[in-house]
Amino acid sequence: MRPFSQVDVFSTEPLTGNPVAVVHDADGLSDEEMQRFAHWTNLSETTFLLTPTDRAADYRLRIFTPSAELPFAGHPTIGSAHAWLEAGGEPSSDRELAQECGAGLLRIRRTERLAFAAPPLLRDGPVSDDERRQILTALRLGDDDVVDISWGDNGPGWVVVLMRHAEAVLDVRPDWSSFGDLDIGVVGPYPEGSECAVEVRAFCPSIGVVEDPVTGSLNASIGQWLAGESLPTSYVASQGTALGRRGRVHVEKDGDTVWVGGDAATTIKGTVGVGP
Repeated sequence: MRPFSQVDVFSTEPLTGNPVAVVHDADGLSDEEMQRFAHWTNLSETTFLLTPTDRAADYRLRIFTPSAELPFAGHPTIGSAHAWLEAGGEPSSDRELAQECGAGLLRIRRTERLAFAAPPLLRDGPVSDDERRQILTALRLGDDDVVDISWGDNGPGWVVVLMRHAEAVLDVRPDWSSFGDLDIGVVGPYPEGSECAVEVRAFCPSIGVVEDPVTGSLNASIGQWLAGESLPTSYVASQGTALGRRGRVHVEKDGDTVWVGGDAATTIKGTVGVGP
């Protein structure tokens, strides 16, 4: 049996964020055993805490969707860091954690709430005409419905659609048959003076998740694209509204680094019988 936590991420209200399943002391588990367990939990992500192989890291993290492993994902990063600390993990620095994952070494800041430094984008910039047509078809939108579209792939493969306002984001009704292997994020601004600056939605059927409730990696991509340009350098994003959640993602651009933070609370703690 191995220690287990389930952590609700990106919300201050119980059971209104995005849950991540965290298996502690996961050394010795095979890839197949990890994937089978992640498929069984059927959450958007399940993570496994392991001994680091990089001496600069505090711990190593592997991240699985129900169908595949990801090199990086946001809410699993914050939820797993929270679980590691709660279980007695002792970081080498008082101010930051160093997480080893498929995307390399990731910095996690410890202030009012945990926040990770957005990893470098693997792909950014404009989409092609063919990609634009597929994206608009998948979202059932016309050219006039969107302000801009950009790649924002930081591991999960995001392409991001900027819409004219938050209400339009909430009105999107995707055509799932047209997605192919696309993972599409949609963002639109709220009126000035609102509680949150933007509404965000994340559609990722290619990895076995139709709509993700609250998504750190996507919000990192949006911050890298729009913070300090169309959006302030520091803002709060709302996500999950369409699913009855109340996700709040804190985004801050500090120099060249975009920090993505959120609250986390453990909702389940115990042991699981996975692997040897």
